[in-house]
Amino acid sequence: MRSDIAVTSTFTSASARVKASGRALVLACAVALAGCGSMTETLQRGYVLPEGALEQIPVGASQDQVLIVLGTPSTVATVDGDAFYYISQKAERRAAFMQHEVVDQRVIAVYFDKERRVTRLANYGVKDGRIFDFVSQTTPTGGQDLNYVRGIFRGLKLF
Repeated sequence: MRSDIAVTSTFTSASARVKASGRALVLACAVALAGCGSMTETLQRGYVLPEGALEQIPVGASQDQVLIVLGTPSTVATVDGDAFYYISQKAERRAAFMQHEVVDQRVIAVYFDKERRVTRLANYGVKDGRIFDFVSQTTPTGGQDLNYVRGIFRGLKLF
């Protein structure tokens, strides 16, 4: 009879270990999956606008002042005077194996007259599927400048 008790106790302890291992495995999988759901990776590409930088550039400021405050532009255009364009894009993904999805894209434009003085600032983005100036709160009308900005957005595959 003693052999029956030994076999039963060995079987019970082995069964308990398998159950404990199974619970630990289920718990580890649950923690791993919970981490995937709450992890969002943000990727900032291009120019990062410093807080309060646009307020430091009044209309009439020199081109050198703009370069000191904002730094080197992403691109420069010469359309009826000069213009500096600072381009940025923000993308996110929920898990490491997923593709980044663009959530915001901005083009900050600083326009100059022939004397290289600031005539206008614009912060273009996409709102309701249209290019929108967040500084003047307007949607610009057609023209050479808007076509240039629209080309930048299309080149970055957002618009």
